[in-house]
Amino acid sequence: MTRSKYTEEQIIGAIKQHEAGAKTQDICRKLGISDQTFYKWKAKFGGMDVSDARRLRALEEENTKLKWLLAEAELDKTALKEVLSKKW
Repeated sequence: MTRSKYTEEQIIGAIKQHEAGAKTQDICRKLGISDQTFYKWKAKFGGMDVSDARRLRALEEENTKLKWLLAEAELDKTALKEVLSKKW
């Protein structure tokens, strides 16, 4: 997953500007992003504070690490079953 060049503060600030009445096109032009990117941000970060967004990012990173560990454990388990199933 690629890192955004925008921080959570900038993303949430842009969403708050939109909620305050600023036009989407003006915000997107100022940040140099597409409308689609803005609406993805709004779907993901809408209604959050900066601390909530940081917590979400930390949880996503932890989830990624746990998925990787589980995949490694499953590979080890499969390899052991293969070795044990062979008749010597």
